[in-house]
Order: sequence, then C-alpha cells, then structure tokens
Amino acid sequence: MLDRTSLVITILGAINWLLVGLFQFDLVAYICGGQAAVVSRVIYTIVGIAGLWCISLLFRERHPAREGE
Repeated sequence: MLDRTSLVITILGAINWLLVGLFQFDLVAYICGGQAAVVSRVIYTIVGIAGLWCISLLFRERHPAREGE
C-alpha cells in the first residue's frame, strides 16, 4: 500500500515538474498561493519523501506472483 501511494505521489510530482519545464507553470504553487506558502512547502516535502521511498523499489528483490495469493 505504501509503495503504490508513494508511486502515485511521485508521479503527480513529476507531472508538476513537467508543467514547470514546458510551460513555466507550477500547479502546486498556483493552487496553494505561491512556492513559499506553508501548504506548498508541505506538499513539496511529501513529494520528496515519496520520491526517496521509491528509490527503495529499485533495490528490492522481485518475487514472481504466486497463484492463489
């Protein structure tokens, strides 16, 4: 559950960066009242923590799906 949640948050953060890169539009800052707003900073922090968590996914051993589980 935490893995999927982290991936979704990281993907949303990536979409925000895509908007910044292509259109110079920061959706989080727009919604929350600027980059320096407390809410924006909390969201940026959550996205960063989720991204760090996703790094652990790269180094996990994958187990094939077993039938019946």
